[in-house]
Amino acid sequence: MSYTSARFIRHFGLSSAFAYSTRDIGCLLLTPTKRKFCSASIPIAQKASEELLVVVGGGAAGFFGAIRAKTLAPKLNVVVIEKGKPLSKVKISGGGRCNVTNGHFVDNMILAENYPRGYKEFRGSFFDMHGPVDTMSWFSDHGVDLKVEEDGRVFPVSNSSASVIDCLMSEANRTGVVLQTGKAVRTASADGGKFLLGIGKQTTSSVEYVEANYLLIASGNSSQVGFSLASQLGHSIIDPVPSLFTFKTADSQLAELSGVTFPKVRAKLILENVKRNIQQFTQVGPMLVTHWGLSGPVILRLSAWGARDLFSSGYKGTVTVDFIPDLHIEDVKSILSRHKHQFVKQKVSNAYPPEFGLVKRFWKYILDRQGVSGDALWASIPNNTISSVASLLKHCDFGVTGKGQFKDEFVKAGGVPLSEISLNTMESKLHSDLFFAGEVLNVDGVTGGFNFQNAWSGGYRAGTTIGTRVRDAYLRGLDIQ
Repeated sequence: MSYTSARFIRHFGLSSAFAYSTRDIGCLLLTPTKRKFCSASIPIAQKASEELLVVVGGGAAGFFGAIRAKTLAPKLNVVVIEKGKPLSKVKISGGGRCNVTNGHFVDNMILAENYPRGYKEFRGSFFDMHGPVDTMSWFSDHGVDLKVEEDGRVFPVSNSSASVIDCLMSEANRTGVVLQTGKAVRTASADGGKFLLGIGKQTTSSVEYVEANYLLIASGNSSQVGFSLASQLGHSIIDPVPSLFTFKTADSQLAELSGVTFPKVRAKLILENVKRNIQQFTQVGPMLVTHWGLSGPVILRLSAWGARDLFSSGYKGTVTVDFIPDLHIEDVKSILSRHKHQFVKQKVSNAYPPEFGLVKRFWKYILDRQGVSGDALWASIPNNTISSVASLLKHCDFGVTGKGQFKDEFVKAGGVPLSEISLNTMESKLHSDLFFAGEVLNVDGVTGGFNFQNAWSGGYRAGTTIGTRVRDAYLRGLDIQ
């Protein structure tokens, strides 16, 4: 798949750029002073019985919703509008492999706990219609072989996001979904039971207007397009802030440990301005030391759960790390004491308990931080120092001084509040036939495939609602005739 231009037009199975026939059809163009009737190639229905769904955003949620709606209602005209490259996030996710979903979380209650924004709402039936197992089945049924890695992340067997992209593009082509890139929906208003949309190219200020029967906003939260349209239609927006990022620290000695990994630590985030006890501010998992500070899944989860509070605190706080979470502190002391008596004449830096699973560089860091000379013999280490070392291994503080690198710059906390939509249908509570899906909503997941699962689930629900509504209306019309 080649994406050589941000402004190319791809029209599946049709010859005109944005029409459902090869002839020009009437439309309304609005100017600041008047409306006038003109002729242009834009996607309005050819017949009164044909309706139009416009999908804003050619990402995972938008494509999935469009395909689902078109599958259920083949007579529905479906157009996806993407101002940039379609499925661009799918292309780069997972280091170019595309982390499709997570295969270890099939229970809704447990699955919901991976969404810092959305976990309360998702604990119900949100994933019942289309959860991780359904996602894996859908892609497998459509020719994408998948594999579940040890940590639950699901990738294509090909280890290439192109497999997922090609699958979605092919299915859109097969069902008759129209994709147009290089344009954006700039304005939206509810007009007589329909949506009047102002659509313009990226390279010009001119706008064409079209009426859509259904509108699905699935533009993600890395673009202001969806937020602007939602606001124009009366929805409120929770300002987005960064999520899924690493922590910078001011510990110069820690920087020397860059590249050291810990398979399992318990890390707790402490922020001065957060007085309430937040359970999710303590996470367990792998951690990585970088040249700027702390990273790894456990840190990324802390950044996700603490995203808004970290923003409010200016990204300053403390991370307390337990490097041996499976051992009680008294057990750690006993192991150190036993080691002391076993290796009396050995240097402390050279002989340390293998039970802790620590690398030599980190052991030396602990000794230096505790003020113990690495050249000292175990015989010279007093018991109170052993207790102090044990305490440091179980409770080591690192000052957070700012954001490090982003795991995924597209993932943010913020968007349209979930309270303003119905999760059963993904429909707006303010306007009938207006739908939202994906990260344009105030939903974000931790690392591991959860953000894509939200996109698949939301897009599928929205597409199902729209497609079923159109299909049922069509069948009722046949009965009347």
